[in-house]
Amino acid sequence: MQIESAELSLLGDREQNQDRSRIALDNEVVFLVIIDGMGGHAEGERAAETAAKAMLDHFWQTSRPILDPQGFLHIAVSRAHDEVVRIGAGQTLDVRPRATCAACVVQNGTAHWAHVGDSRVYLLRKGAVHERTRDHSHVEVLLREGLITEDEVPGHPMRNFVECCLGGDAALPEMSVTNTRKLSPGDVLVLCTDGFWANLDEASVASLGDGNEAPLAVRLAALGRQAVKSSSPYSDNTTAIALRWQG
Repeated sequence: MQIESAELSLLGDREQNQDRSRIALDNEVVFLVIIDGMGGHAEGERAAETAAKAMLDHFWQTSRPILDPQGFLHIAVSRAHDEVVRIGAGQTLDVRPRATCAACVVQNGTAHWAHVGDSRVYLLRKGAVHERTRDHSHVEVLLREGLITEDEVPGHPMRNFVECCLGGDAALPEMSVTNTRKLSPGDVLVLCTDGFWANLDEASVASLGDGNEAPLAVRLAALGRQAVKSSSPYSDNTTAIALRWQG
């Protein structure tokens, strides 16, 4: 595989960084993971670390290339959820550790991804957002039903209300898993937490896929700083992974 990857995780104006990012790579498969510990609940940082470890452990325990990427992602997310539930055992439901996540498998010129909550995956092509995940959030429901517009999302009072997540209740959360997505040379995949995407317009995110050959790490870092600055002095943890598929 010919790829270029980059990642960043910025503290923002928070006391702890409760985000985690992971890139696992062998000769045939790349596995990308983003976790966002939910700061309104106990031990968000521990939830994120626990979920990331569970997903990476599953990757390294799975034969590669992965024969069933959709099934693999479903199990990886399920194991992460179970582990976050486990560390919250004994706590009341309202304060148990929770997290959102996004994960992506790239192999054989294709991508599959999954997410829970409002951590996102973007597929960028020729400087535009070719596809992105739809958040498991109240605002996304309103947007999908035509009750609000994209322009109303940033200022909506329930923008941060997530309807499902890892952890909390033992029942498996709603998760979205894609079918196969064929990649074209120059495509860029971006996985990110809401501290990144919520503070950038779509054109800024899409610029990572515009064909500019500047180092992906440099461009991703610049967007991360922009996201933090735009919401200062109340900026969230800001975490993202970018992968450019070159063939």
